Amino acid sequence: MATPKQKPSRSRTHSRKAKFYSAYKINVVKCPKCGEPKLPHRVCLNCGYYGDKQILEIGE
Repeated sequence: MATPKQKPSRSRTHSRKAKFYSAYKINVVKCPKCGEPKLPHRVCLNCGYYGDKQILEIGE
């Protein structure tokens, strides 16, 4: 198997990995009950609802 002649520079390595890590964008949606931003497929931490069901009781 062929081996590299020189070590790749740090800037070349980082620019290649930057394209890989930029694919991880966190999607944020609005809660249908209270309108606060939340992660999809998770319980809203503001009102405690997941879809139409109340999962958590949030103390005011």
